[in-house]
Amino acid sequence: MSTLEIDNHHIALDKDGYLLDLADWSPAVAEALACQEQISLSDEHWEILHLLRDFYAEFQLAPANRPLIKYAALKLGPSKGNSLHLNQLFKGTPAKLAAKLAGLPKPTNCL
Repeated sequence: MSTLEIDNHHIALDKDGYLLDLADWSPAVAEALACQEQISLSDEHWEILHLLRDFYAEFQLAPANRPLIKYAALKLGPSKGNSLHLNQLFKGTPAKLAAKLAGLPKPTNCL
């Protein structure tokens, strides 16, 4: 188990770097996790992170790639709901990496 330190507060992470307690998520946590992945979060990243958090609130699970793409296309339109756009934002592993940055559990059917 590792930890992430934000403002002198230690946040527990699992072996893959996902939050152990989803309630620990905040924009500052997302920024710190993104920094570990060498990603500078843009407005487009935040759009997907908020979308993922909405998906989780509605369905109580983090989507794998296909459901993520479909949901993004439904909510944001086809120009943002496609694998090319999401792969560019999240280094070729959009479901896993975006879920991590959004403070969600690892999608169940992602390796």
